[in-house]
Amino acid sequence: MDTGTPAGGAFGAHLHALRTGAGLSQTDLAQSAGVSVRGLSDMERGRSRGPQRRTVQALATALRLDAAAAQELERLASLGRPRPASAKAARPAAGLTGTGDTTTSQTSPARAAAHHTLALPRDLSDFTARGPALDRLRALAEDLDAARPPIAVVCGQPGLGKTAFAVHAAHTLAPYFPDGQFALDLRGMDTEPVQPRDALARLLRALGTPEDAVPASTEDRAGLLRSVLRDRRVLLLLDNAATEDQVRPLLPGHGPTFTLVTSRHALAGLEAVHRVELALLRREEAVELLSRVIGPERVQREAQAARDLADLCGHLPLAVRIAAQRLAARPDEHLAKLAGQLAAHEDRLDALRTGSLQVRAAFALSYRQLDEATRTVFRRAALADGPDVSPETAALLAGLPLRRTARCAQDLTDAGLLQPHPTSDRYRFHDLLRLFATEQTTEEDTPADITAARTRTDAWMLRRAAAAAQLFNPDHQPDTSGGDPDPATAPAGQEQAHAWLEAERTQWLAALHRAQAAGRHQQVLDAAEAMHWFSDRVMHWELWADVFGRAVDSARALGSRRDETVHLNYLAWARTTCRYDHTTALGTAQAALALARESGDRLQAGWALNYAARALNGLGQTDQAIAHLHQAADCLSHQSDAQSRLAELSTLNLLGQHLRQVGRPDEALAIHRRSEALCRAGIPGKPHELISLYRASAQRHIGNDLAALHRWQEAEAPLRHAAASFETARMPAWSEPVRLDLGIVLRRLHRTGEARAILTAAHEALVRLNHPRQLEAATQLRLLDEADGVDGHGSTTGHTRSQ
Repeated sequence: MDTGTPAGGAFGAHLHALRTGAGLSQTDLAQSAGVSVRGLSDMERGRSRGPQRRTVQALATALRLDAAAAQELERLASLGRPRPASAKAARPAAGLTGTGDTTTSQTSPARAAAHHTLALPRDLSDFTARGPALDRLRALAEDLDAARPPIAVVCGQPGLGKTAFAVHAAHTLAPYFPDGQFALDLRGMDTEPVQPRDALARLLRALGTPEDAVPASTEDRAGLLRSVLRDRRVLLLLDNAATEDQVRPLLPGHGPTFTLVTSRHALAGLEAVHRVELALLRREEAVELLSRVIGPERVQREAQAARDLADLCGHLPLAVRIAAQRLAARPDEHLAKLAGQLAAHEDRLDALRTGSLQVRAAFALSYRQLDEATRTVFRRAALADGPDVSPETAALLAGLPLRRTARCAQDLTDAGLLQPHPTSDRYRFHDLLRLFATEQTTEEDTPADITAARTRTDAWMLRRAAAAAQLFNPDHQPDTSGGDPDPATAPAGQEQAHAWLEAERTQWLAALHRAQAAGRHQQVLDAAEAMHWFSDRVMHWELWADVFGRAVDSARALGSRRDETVHLNYLAWARTTCRYDHTTALGTAQAALALARESGDRLQAGWALNYAARALNGLGQTDQAIAHLHQAADCLSHQSDAQSRLAELSTLNLLGQHLRQVGRPDEALAIHRRSEALCRAGIPGKPHELISLYRASAQRHIGNDLAALHRWQEAEAPLRHAAASFETARMPAWSEPVRLDLGIVLRRLHRTGEARAILTAAHEALVRLNHPRQLEAATQLRLLDEADGVDGHGSTTGHTRSQ
């Protein structure tokens, strides 16, 4: 199709030969020349057909070519660039007239060369990246179908360089459109954007229509424009569009016209268009832009500072360009100095300005276009904690109904001020836009407004979090007072509750912090108590030490010794099980034990001895741990209530585990059989599903006891049952260690294929959970690969407070 392709291939092959002849890797040459590795790779493979002169010169300098060799490299590059307009115009093209026949376009040289008032703006010689997007537009131009003239909409958040990209693309594609290239600013960010009637008049006059021949009505002008464009090979750049209604009358009907539209809005209502959604630059592309503006030498001298600058600019093209041009105007200023100024979070937007270019001004243009409610949602969403925000949280912060907030969030997405999550109903800010939103909150909302928004949101969040977590409590009774703040939208069942608690955990944890700081201690205790059973499902969350530590402080502030004892026990569990801080956990459990004995609370005393034993075992003091567990079992066995039976089951399971660890598997097996018998007998008042989980825990231990006795075949069945029970209950922190135990048994039974599959799955899951047994799983996989068949058996190090 294009004779530039072979030439582009010749340039790439020649460049590859020069680089390899110089003994350089692609990374070496890319860094020396100030180009991206991807860009260099595209050149060598012939995907980038004709790089710009500046790029070729940088490559020649990095390769240390003499004048003749550099000239030859430039000659090959020039052959790969698009041919002049005259060459393109002479090429026969099918279907270029509106009639759909195969006659060629009868382009008038005078018309192609005519001057007009809508000439393209100046292209940027240092334009960087966007190669794939340019390639897609080039493909549209090369395969242009006059029956369906292409319309490409370039959209995205403020600062992505949409206009710069479109102008660069228009200049790049100009040779394909010898009848002219026309650029019209529709001024979509102004208070009064250009009216379609006026835009049509300007386009018609630029295309050669006499003033007195331009019709009066918008409809007639649109029809005349379509007629004029029917047989002309023209490129239209409609920049900064406001709405679909503004753009539609300006679009061609049939003919070889290519239309580029840029907008800060998605223009989702435009039909049959090609969408080019620009993304943030990659870090290496941002650094390449710096290199092109200030020169590769400065970037190479401060390579890390250049990368830091790219990150601090959020890889936003406008911000990177502002930083680069500021440095270009100050040739002696170090990159590290500017990086330090940008690192001052509150001053970053002040630092990102040079001359008339300002990141803040670019954002403000879009912000001013919003209605009052949408501006409020934008500002208040910046008060949310965590990397993203849900419509519910935004509605609470804004003080608006959920449905109204959801519409505002969509409008903010269309305006490029919020980024939607690809799979869930959540939104996030670009870092610099969050700073801008925070500025607007400070300027437009009073401190009282902000405090009220946060208090309202925090109270709602903690009530929802407590209600969701209570769904995991086997004793939970629905419809109790103080339940979910909005039953109509409450999670239905454990799966939805888990998903909500996961998605909003940063938000509800921050709400817990603020509640305690504000002295709302009962709110803190209620939320932490509700989390107790749920925390068993996600033991890998290190935040539990924070949650229960704050509950202890709130209990002390309220003077509640019982709550203090209970949450000291929870805290001891979290420190040893979630954070593996056994020394601190031991001290915490001992403090709980002292309080429990002081008040005569035998249940909490039993739990404190249990948690102290876990910590002692983690510190390698297994004999002392066993002694503590014997005390705990004795303490609990004299109690008749259901909670004491559950604590006894947990204690017996742990006692047997420690006995197995010190080489007493026969005693361990007897203890775990006793635990299983208690489960079979049942506990009055406790649901069957809960007791089934305790029984699964006992069966896991029974399987490992049998494995320790080398009774491999007997060990398989109880381990399979335990793994299936925990998996059904969606408790990966429990099921995956059991899966590892099962894989070990299968390896010892020489069922290699099955063992490998189970051990691989267990290893991957344990890594995701950051479980301490992940290394053991990796070792077991290595043992499978060893020809000598080294023997080994698993040890169960998982702990449980509730089982």
